[in-house]
Amino acid sequence: MASINIPINNGTGSQSIANGNYNVTVTSVGYDVSTLNPSTINVVEGTNDYSFTVGATGTLTIHVSDDGTATGNPIVGAVLYRTDSDGTTYGDPITTDCNGNAVFENVPYAATNAPTIYFKQTESDGSHNFSTDVLSTNMTTETYTYELENSLSAVRTITLTDSNYENLPIDNATINLSNE
Repeated sequence: MASINIPINNGTGSQSIANGNYNVTVTSVGYDVSTLNPSTINVVEGTNDYSFTVGATGTLTIHVSDDGTATGNPIVGAVLYRTDSDGTTYGDPITTDCNGNAVFENVPYAATNAPTIYFKQTESDGSHNFSTDVLSTNMTTETYTYELENSLSAVRTITLTDSNYENLPIDNATINLSNE
């Protein structure tokens, strides 16, 4: 029986495959190939799409602090997602804990030719700035910590005056700002 290799790029590959039963294996840098599911398929007339999954075992910790270092003040409540290179989010959001850590489990890693891991931040704690850019790293060890900076937002001065009496300050009020 002949072997059929199907190159996969960005999650998809196409190949002419005759009907029949096949044992399936995968080669994928950074992934645990023993987790391939399913490991056998029956290709039948009229069915042209077949899906497989494979898992990884690495742990990526994004440590968010005010200065982007391990010793900086941790940012609690920052929200991060795994993404692809275009920024499309996958999986549930991870929120930083009291130590400023967002932990992504089951991330691919490899000592050489490590796959690129993409992620982005969508929220911070309200008093720190953050970038919404897609960020990336390559994990060459099973556990890795990426340091991410959320700098302190500038102090803003807000004034409230009486609309009927020019420049008369309002003595006791609260202004609430909320993101849309």
